[in-house]
Formats: sequence, C-alpha cells, structure tokens
Amino acid sequence: MNTSVIAVSQYLTPHGSLLLGEHNNKLCLCDWINRKNRVQIDMKITRFLCAKYEERESELLSRTISLFNQYFEGEKIEFNIPLLFIGTPFQKKIWNGLMTIPYGETISYSTFAQNIGNPRGIRAVANAVGANPLSIIVPCHRVIGANGRLTGYAGGLNAKKFLLDLEKR
Repeated sequence: MNTSVIAVSQYLTPHGSLLLGEHNNKLCLCDWINRKNRVQIDMKITRFLCAKYEERESELLSRTISLFNQYFEGEKIEFNIPLLFIGTPFQKKIWNGLMTIPYGETISYSTFAQNIGNPRGIRAVANAVGANPLSIIVPCHRVIGANGRLTGYAGGLNAKKFLLDLEKR
C-alpha cells in the first residue's frame, strides 16, 4: 500500500502549541500538542488516511497560520478553509453542529444536544465534542456546562477561558 503524506506544522498560541495537519489541500488536524489523547488521535488520522506526518510547509498551512495570527490579535474572522473530518458519522454531525455556534457566544452541552436533535445523548455529544481534532476552527471551546461553568477542553481550561474572553472582546 502506498503511503501518502500529511504536511504538519506547529503553531504557538498564547496558551500552548497547536499541531496543524493538511492532507490533499484540506486541514485534517488542528489540535493541542500537549493534549491527553495526542497519540491516539494521531494514530487514528494516519491510519484513516494511510499517511504519515511530515513536517513541511504548504499553502493551506500558511493560510491557516495567517488566520490564526489575525484571530489571536482579536479580529473576528471566519476560518474559511477546507476541512477534512476524520471520525464517525455521529462525530462529524457534532463537529458540523459546533461550526454553527456564533463567534463570541457559548452554549451548554444540554442545549447543544437538543439543538442537534439528541436531547438524551448529552454524554455522547460531550464525548464527540471532546474528540474534535480541529480545535478553535471547529469551536468546541464555545460549549460550556449548564451552570455556565467551564468544563473540559483539550487545550486546558485556561486556554478555553482565554479563547472565550478573546472572542467576547
């Protein structure tokens, strides 16, 4: 079997580093390097794409980095880049749903579960949100606890708070 390449690059945010990955001109990875499930996520992506990570530049990664620079400068931007979701059909449904949460707004897990038609599946929804390999671009940081409390985030709660504060400015 021929192995293709996932071009990867690191991006340093104010709260840690992201690993960016591009395959066939689509972003397939934008995830926190120090994330707890880093190895499992990388294995899932490389296995699914029959590809290996290779540090290299690409137009899409450069464009993504440019958008992140604007985002972290506090500009309200749209991450209008082609994405490649690697997950189950249910996870993809959840990740597409996350893309509808407006910039600067938050939603509780229970309300989000109701909005996507799965009001009894809060735990399954939360697991799919947590499995998101495209952090920030697919804005899982905008999902919070029912009481307004910040709950789990792959980049850590400090990063989640920072992102929400950045978007509320």
